[in-house]
Amino acid sequence: MSGLELRDVVKHYAAGGEIVRAVDGVTLEVALGEVVALYGPSGSGKSTLLLLAAGLLAPDAGAVRFGERDVATLADEHAAEYQRREVGFISQSFELLPGVPAIDNAAVKLLADRVPLSIARRETTPWMERVGLGHRLRHTPDRLSGGERQRVAIARALVNEPRLVLADEPTGNLDSRRGGEVLELLTQFGHECPAAVLLVTHDPQAAEVGDRVLTLRDGRLDVAGPVRSAQSGTCAVARRR
Repeated sequence: MSGLELRDVVKHYAAGGEIVRAVDGVTLEVALGEVVALYGPSGSGKSTLLLLAAGLLAPDAGAVRFGERDVATLADEHAAEYQRREVGFISQSFELLPGVPAIDNAAVKLLADRVPLSIARRETTPWMERVGLGHRLRHTPDRLSGGERQRVAIARALVNEPRLVLADEPTGNLDSRRGGEVLELLTQFGHECPAAVLLVTHDPQAAEVGDRVLTLRDGRLDVAGPVRSAQSGTCAVARRR
C-alpha cells in the first residue's frame, strides 16, 4: 500500500497500578489522497495512535509503516528526517518557539532543512495567508490568541508539502467559521497533493469531513462511517526532497 499502514498495533501503559490499553490491536490504512477522520471521546487512544504513526512512540507490538518505511524501526537520524519531511503533525499544544515571529515558527521545518531564511519566509507566507494570518507574520506567540497559535501550527505542518498529515483536534481552539476553513484546507490538501490525512477529533461535525469515519473506543476501532473514494491531484508547490 502507498500511504500509512498500522497492522495489529498495540500500545499499553501502566498507570495507577492498572494497565491502560491506549491502542489495543488496531489495524488501519490511510491511502495517499484520502482523509480519514478518527472520532472518539477523550481518553479513547486517538492521540496515542497519532504519536505511533508519527514515529514519536514505538508500539509494544504490531507494525507501523509509511510507504516503504517501517516507522517503528527507524534509526534516530532517519526517524527525525521522516518526521521533518514526510509528516505534518498538528498537536493540541501548538509547541511554538517563544519569542520567535509567527512566520519563522511556521517555517521551522524548512529552516531545519537548511533553506535560507529569506527563501523559507517567502515559501511560508502563502500558507500563513491561507490560514488567515497574513497580517500576523511578525507577531510572536505571546501576542497571538490560542486560535491564532493553532493556525500557525497548521501552516507549519503543511509548509513543506508532507505526504502524511496527522491532526490532533485541529479545530479545538477555533470558532466555527475558522474551524470550517481549516477542515476545508486539510481535506483539499489531502486530496490534491495527494497526502494521507488522519484527523482525530471528538467533534462529530469535524469528523464529517473524512472520506471515511472510524470510531475509536478504549483503544479499539469500532464503527466505520461512509466511504468516499480517495482522490489525487497536484500540489500548488512542488515537494522539497
